[in-house]
Amino acid sequence: MVKRSKGTVVNTRRKLTKSPRDRGIPPITSYLKEFEVGEKANIVLEPSSQKGRPHHRYHGRVGTVVGKRGKSFVLRIDLDHTSRELIVRPEHLRKIRE
Repeated sequence: MVKRSKGTVVNTRRKLTKSPRDRGIPPITSYLKEFEVGEKANIVLEPSSQKGRPHHRYHGRVGTVVGKRGKSFVLRIDLDHTSRELIVRPEHLRKIRE
């Protein structure tokens, strides 16, 4: 038997589905968001944009902005025993109200 490949979009039927009222491209302001270094951001995947999307296992996680690379932001996410740095575009990030 051949082993089936597991891509980055496998098992994302609900995560990458929008409600009927939210279908289509998001407003331009979601692409122009700015974050300061040290600010916390929530990772919420935008299904209509494939560029700069982190793996779906990080959907709903909170990270701290460490820096900026081009149009994207570098986030540090603390997992159980390690921390990861992700490069994420701003349309997949939300500011956290404190």
